Amino acid sequence: MNAGAGFAALAAVAVATALIGFYGLRISRTTSDFYVASRTVKPWLNASAIGGEYLSAASFLGIAGLIMVTGLDALWFPIGYTAGYLMLLLFVAAPLRRCGAYTIPDFAQARLDSKPARSVTSVLVVVVGWFYIVPQLHGASLTIRTTTGLPAWVGAAAVVVIVVATVATGGMRSITFVQAFQYWLKLTALAVPAVFLLLQLAGPGAPVPAAEATALVWGNTGASPYRTLSLLAALLFGTLGLPHVLVRFYTNPDGAAARRTTQMVLGLLGLFYLFPTIFGLLGRLFLPELVAQGAADATVLLLPGRLMGGAGGQLLSALVIAGAFAAFLSTTSGLVVSLAGVISQDLLGGGVRGFRLAAAVSAVVPLAVALGTDSLALAGSVGLVFAFTASTVCPLLLLGIWWRGLTDAGAIAGMLAGAVMCGGAIVLGGRMHAADPGYELLAQPAAWTVPAAFAVMVLVSLATPGRRNAGVARFMTRLHVPERPLAVDKPR
Repeated sequence: MNAGAGFAALAAVAVATALIGFYGLRISRTTSDFYVASRTVKPWLNASAIGGEYLSAASFLGIAGLIMVTGLDALWFPIGYTAGYLMLLLFVAAPLRRCGAYTIPDFAQARLDSKPARSVTSVLVVVVGWFYIVPQLHGASLTIRTTTGLPAWVGAAAVVVIVVATVATGGMRSITFVQAFQYWLKLTALAVPAVFLLLQLAGPGAPVPAAEATALVWGNTGASPYRTLSLLAALLFGTLGLPHVLVRFYTNPDGAAARRTTQMVLGLLGLFYLFPTIFGLLGRLFLPELVAQGAADATVLLLPGRLMGGAGGQLLSALVIAGAFAAFLSTTSGLVVSLAGVISQDLLGGGVRGFRLAAAVSAVVPLAVALGTDSLALAGSVGLVFAFTASTVCPLLLLGIWWRGLTDAGAIAGMLAGAVMCGGAIVLGGRMHAADPGYELLAQPAAWTVPAAFAVMVLVSLATPGRRNAGVARFMTRLHVPERPLAVDKPR
């Protein structure tokens, strides 16, 4: 791959991000602009921004890489990622917007009237965000190393510098414009090469894969029903607790707009995931050696150059590189915005200055972790973050929104139990071999940690009825009674 094309693509994305962020900076003046874009983001713009931040390294590079390794078993990932938004549409989007909070910890304190519950929620949100950022930085390192030959750390450091500069200067309003642009860039960066590659294969003189590679296309690893069920539980319930996704619903004018946003997101995600699937299947045909080399996540980056060649292949490769870099920037930006809101309000007194300092802290810590660890399969590592989120933040949201009986003691006990069980399973599973007894239960724990966290939360709440928030009836009414037409919550 021509390193010059890689450099040009990366520079173009960085410049475009800076220019769009500067436009947002010009209209970001108040604290509400920085935290929730003054709750004025229209559904179509917000849906594009959510697509931009949600389609991370795991989606852009990891889905194709998983299809390379596991075949059709990997299709459960895009199905689960998309179906999670159906869960958001049905159970969370509108009520969460109506609560009027800035962050998930704000929701916890308003619902439970408990500072300890808020503190536990804040810690978990920050942990989830940090561990979600790490795979994005690993993906950036992989892209830089594969396409330019520069040291891997340059990719991770470049993402952090650009993200912190954009977030700290313009906050949520600025990032909304950036992420909306990056969704459409990512879609174009996969769709255009996919169409050209399919046309190339349909034309005369098309490359012919080996017979053994053809047999691999529809193969799979025969994943057990338990692993499939557990993966779906992680993706479906984990989406409901992702801090960078949930905070975007606070930017809508009202609950109805939040629902429309979610409906649009379902369409945008469904369209996007067609193309990583195409890349993965073509990779199984023409780049099967990447699996043995442990480089399956580079399939999307290498395939256009392998199949097209010449100037056309270089241009398509540059477009893919630009989309990959946009994926790392947009997801990391969303996570940093959501974490900066939590950290600044809980530790730095809120305000614009506290937000900017918190943005730097939110990015530097995962950068240190990423530089000190090796990259795992991108989609697989993000799947474990979903499992952890599904076992901690998700039960708080679902029960807090739909069950009056939730108490602060129950919420704290359930979140801590889920964190200990799921976190412990992930750590132990990472040290085991596939043939060891109990490996599957630990390697993919959501099927038992999620119901266990819900059970602990419910049982402890039933045992502590005296700790229910005295104002729960009024709060629940606010969550579930639709707004008057054209009503818009004013920022605090």
